[in-house]
Amino acid sequence: MTDPFLWTPWRMPYLRGEDRAHYDGCLFCIKGAGDPNNPTFDAREYVVARSAHVYAALNMYPYNNGHLLIVPYAHVPSMEHLPPEVLTDLMLTANKALTALRAVYNPHAFNLGANIGASAGAGIPDHFHLHIVPRWEADTSYMTVIGGTRVIPDLLEDTYTQLRAAWPSE
Repeated sequence: MTDPFLWTPWRMPYLRGEDRAHYDGCLFCIKGAGDPNNPTFDAREYVVARSAHVYAALNMYPYNNGHLLIVPYAHVPSMEHLPPEVLTDLMLTANKALTALRAVYNPHAFNLGANIGASAGAGIPDHFHLHIVPRWEADTSYMTVIGGTRVIPDLLEDTYTQLRAAWPSE
């Protein structure tokens, strides 16, 4: 007989609010600035790639495997505040993310989008970011709807390592 429970102990620090304790200020600004004194900062924060104006990072509480965020270094609440060169970099980085995600997970489709403002569901409404969520034909989100549970079959550390290796070079 199979165990009728899904154990997700990695979520407990999030539920307790413990994993946010080391951030003093905007999470996306802190990740964007990096830490020159800590060569493992990007790995700890799951920053997969950086470019001139944006960076790509794994969502630490993903909707699906490989859920990436493309985040401008500029702290603005909405994309219309970004200059053309940042918008261009944002979309070119999104294309690289799609390429890497296809290589690693071979998804059938993607959702790309932004929640602009708290009323739209933005968890960090003051810093614009673009979500890229891989999707598969058999993924109907029934576990989320029926059980209030998400099933993520790969560890964030493994996803991070695989996407960094598959990230297209310039």
